[in-house]
Amino acid sequence: MSLEIVILAAGQGTRMRSALPKVLHPIAGNSMLGHVIHSARQLDPQRIHVVIGHGADAVRERLAADDLNFVLQDKQLGTGHAVAQAVPFITANTVLILYGDVPLIEVETLQRLLKQVAPQQLGLLTVELDDPTGYGRIVRNADGQVTAIVEQKDANEAQRAITEGNTGILAVPAERLGDWMSRLSNNNAQGEYYLTDVIAMAVADGLVVATEQPLDAMEVQGANDRRQLAELERHYQLRAARRLMAQGVTLRDPARFDVRGEVSVGRDVVIDINVILEGKVVIEDDVIIGPNCVIKDSTLRKGVVIKANSHLDGAVMGEGSDAGPFARLRPGSVLEARAHVGNFVELKNAHLGEGAKAGHLTYLGDAEVGARTNIGAGTITCNYDGANKWKTVLGEDVFIGSNNSLVAPVDISSGATTAAGSTLTQNVDNGQLAVGRARQRNIDGWKRPEKIKKP
Repeated sequence: MSLEIVILAAGQGTRMRSALPKVLHPIAGNSMLGHVIHSARQLDPQRIHVVIGHGADAVRERLAADDLNFVLQDKQLGTGHAVAQAVPFITANTVLILYGDVPLIEVETLQRLLKQVAPQQLGLLTVELDDPTGYGRIVRNADGQVTAIVEQKDANEAQRAITEGNTGILAVPAERLGDWMSRLSNNNAQGEYYLTDVIAMAVADGLVVATEQPLDAMEVQGANDRRQLAELERHYQLRAARRLMAQGVTLRDPARFDVRGEVSVGRDVVIDINVILEGKVVIEDDVIIGPNCVIKDSTLRKGVVIKANSHLDGAVMGEGSDAGPFARLRPGSVLEARAHVGNFVELKNAHLGEGAKAGHLTYLGDAEVGARTNIGAGTITCNYDGANKWKTVLGEDVFIGSNNSLVAPVDISSGATTAAGSTLTQNVDNGQLAVGRARQRNIDGWKRPEKIKKP
């Protein structure tokens, strides 16, 4: 079976009350349309056609890719009209139709639906609903065969009582689709060309309409307003939490945990409340992440401990290393095994060797720190001169006193010591003590200034 996918993404979404096109509103850090495209790609189609309209330029710019064919729908005249815009580009024998504002659809559900397609049979995804208001109703005959879909605005009282709703997701033989699109009519309450009319045409042409249903009704839930968007977000996060827990992760509270990207985990991982994982995050065995942490595009090796309120972005933490509380590791930060970064320490493009320590109140930018080196509180690397970045190199077993300013470029060799309160602008050789501070003077008879009394 050769497959092409059409994703309808032209709607304005007026109820969002936003300048942003509806399909670009985010779920878990990715646009709704981005989620649908991600699922579509996993089906290995020949091509994915994205029908765009409102905000077309923004959608195309945000999601442009070699495997996507953007098709413009100048006027939004209904779902059938939207699909018709893509038909001239289709060369495969099977077409799957998806929706850009239905982001939680599971690949396994779509695979089951595609198995229903045959030359004389199409697949229709339906859903049982406690309240089907707003959904097209699935009309079946006495033998239980699907005969039509009736939109709610066109349904009579008996049809509105039907609880099986249409999701709009279809898998059809491609050779039939063009013919059905050419026969669509807008003779209905909305004056639009309904894709749902294809079902009655298929039945009239002697095709069987085979149905599948999602395991979870939220898979086919769309978002037309901010409330529905929030509902989809929470459901996505709960689903992600369940998957992680099934892989051996302890989540202190699955309702207070967010995944906004791709996460791989080992065993016996513990994650406290209000943790956000963004981008590509790798977490190995026995990692502990404290509350209120944000971890983005980072790798945490076995036994890492991240304490409360820490922020990692583009960092690599070696086996048994730890950070926080209130640590910030920016892109290019690398901690080797058992290195320690404490509270209110910020790293940027800094490499800490095995067992190195920066306990508190420190900024290390563009720095190379050797094994077992200890960096005192209040130390900063002065790595930027207003135009260029410069590197600070600390050897192994260096002791940096508190409140040091290391003016790069500077090289402090292994075994060296620097005195507290020093500003260092020159290299320090092995074993030396560097003192870079003004000489203290004690002035006798000093009179403190007195506050001037107001008249």
